Amino acid sequence: MFVITGATGRVGSAAANALLDAGAPVRVLVRSAEAAEGWRNRGADAVRVDLRDRRSLTEALQGSAGLFALLPFDPTADDIHAHTQALVASIAWAVRASRVPHVAMLSSGGADLASGTGPIASLYALEQALTQTGAILSAIRSGHFQEKVGDLVGVARVEGVYPVFADSAEVATPMVATSDVGRVAARALLSPPPISEAIDVIGPEYTERDVAGVLGELLGRRLEVVTLPRADWVPALVQAGLPAAAAELLAELHDADQHGLLAPRGDRTERGATGLRPTIARLVGVAG
Repeated sequence: MFVITGATGRVGSAAANALLDAGAPVRVLVRSAEAAEGWRNRGADAVRVDLRDRRSLTEALQGSAGLFALLPFDPTADDIHAHTQALVASIAWAVRASRVPHVAMLSSGGADLASGTGPIASLYALEQALTQTGAILSAIRSGHFQEKVGDLVGVARVEGVYPVFADSAEVATPMVATSDVGRVAARALLSPPPISEAIDVIGPEYTERDVAGVLGELLGRRLEVVTLPRADWVPALVQAGLPAAAAELLAELHDADQHGLLAPRGDRTERGATGLRPTIARLVGVAG
């Protein structure tokens, strides 16, 4: 049996569905009765668990052959650092206590660095904690998600603007679909490595102007690409509704990206084949 956290999210659901399609037994950990029922209808076992409850999490992991783990980022937490520290401690404690032999963890490029990467620093902490549990770790270090454009659909649709948190919109960057990342995680669980490893998962390369072009075409309007100066990043994120602490962390993340800190540096690389257009088409609800 494989246990999947984050099964209501894009990567977790893709991993769970890939495992079910392969005929593997799956237990998903969810927060709501509605989500649990949906997964039971799909053929999975479903357990309602709060990842901060280390004892119930340990119980849910008992007897599993592998765990797909992720670290939720909650921008509304009163103390984001304390919140993520508690999650890291709980997940690692439960993995150790339940003696899960293998963990496939959703990580990120840049998670080999302890600081200077915004919220990715918490993924570094989780990678380090999991390596101390006795489990073999497959750190699935994703590149940019194609689905990140979903955060900009509203402003693009209403205002005709595509904001870019960088000095240039012309830098080509690998962007991977979350479904491809989930399938990599499922393969890692089905065929665990003999020793811990970090797997960089990247997709086709696009510039932010490319992304704006596809999004504008699917929305039926031309978008103005606007590069925001560094001084405007935090105010823009706060204006968009983020608390100041979360905005500062995300600004640090964009800084790290611009300076190449999120580049792939894992043990090996897997490439997703899904193109950007079908991903954006799903996000805006039109035929691709």
